Amino acid sequence: MLLKILALIIVTFIPFLELRASIPLGILSSKVELFNLTLQGFGLSWPLVFITCVMTNIIVGPLVYIFLDRFVHYFLHSQLFFKYYNRKIEKTQRRIKPYVDKFGIFGVALFIGIPLPGSGSYTGALGAYLLGLSYKKFVLANAIGVIIAGTIVTILTLTGIALFNLF
Repeated sequence: MLLKILALIIVTFIPFLELRASIPLGILSSKVELFNLTLQGFGLSWPLVFITCVMTNIIVGPLVYIFLDRFVHYFLHSQLFFKYYNRKIEKTQRRIKPYVDKFGIFGVALFIGIPLPGSGSYTGALGAYLLGLSYKKFVLANAIGVIIAGTIVTILTLTGIALFNLF
């Protein structure tokens, strides 16, 4: 069981998969064929899977934010990168900042919380960093968003299992 939990943590750390993939993987117990790969679901209890995946995904966002904060500064010494970076930041802030100002951290939380491809903790951290959202505000938005996403994915997974068992 410990290896299954570790596997859930690893899948949750994979960009673009995050808990959107790890929650169904943890809850489902049947085999799934995907791109000539056979994946075996773990069949763990949904509360254990939910807590494990949500807590792991809550940790991912701040780690990415901190990494971006440390990583970008090294490249700002390059004139070419600095010029491109400033142009991109100004454009992004001009177009998106009014919405973040209007909806605050809840706008970022909803972006993270809607379980669609391209949203999640990784892209939420990148967006928050580019918009200049403070670390503390991002951590709160990330936690709210991840809880929303985890709840939605868990409900969809459990509903799918119930509907499948009906037929």
